[in-house]
Amino acid sequence: MNAWMKYFKTIPTHMDYDGQARAERLARVIITLFGVVGLTWGYIIQQFSQTIYILDAGFVMAALITVPPWPMYRRKPLDWQKPQSEMTTKPKKKK
Repeated sequence: MNAWMKYFKTIPTHMDYDGQARAERLARVIITLFGVVGLTWGYIIQQFSQTIYILDAGFVMAALITVPPWPMYRRKPLDWQKPQSEMTTKPKKKK
């Protein structure tokens, strides 16, 4: 059981800001594309249920592509400032 916990803790769970923007943009494109195709196909065959099925498939596809933190969403990590120790910081004097 302990080995499983170590394995799960090694899985990255973060996305950088650029990756978040890329994932959001990709999700919007996928859902819009599937919505247009679904609406067109549903209109052609006169079945609104087919529109919903195609839109649902697009939503599932977008979720699988954009929700997990894939490596393509972690390409530009932020360089955070290193923490300073209390000895190196000087307190400001009040006048």
